[in-house]
Amino acid sequence: MVYINKNTLQREDAPVATNESYLEKKVISIGTVCELTGLSERRIRYYEERKLIFPERTNRGIRKYSFTDVERLMDIANKREEGIQTAEIRKEYMKEKKYNERTMREQVIRGQLNAYFRTRE
Repeated sequence: MVYINKNTLQREDAPVATNESYLEKKVISIGTVCELTGLSERRIRYYEERKLIFPERTNRGIRKYSFTDVERLMDIANKREEGIQTAEIRKEYMKEKKYNERTMREQVIRGQLNAYFRTRE
């Protein structure tokens, strides 16, 4: 089993990269993703259709995935085995993304306030 940090949530309900680390680089082919996750290509494309993952496409239209995508697919598969519907999974990811965005905004504001008050001392 592959364990990768999933606390980064890019698009509307896709993972947001905080920095361009190897976890977020989209370099993995769908065949390799199938091997890593045990999911079929059709199942992976279905999760893309349901807006649960967002692979990049090359100029030739070939899907490329990141390690974060692989981890998310494994998480989705586990939730589906538990009987959770894809719509519910998407809602959960949206809530997580909004929470992460709010937390990042709060940290930026806190940092700006701290910097402002440090310069006034």
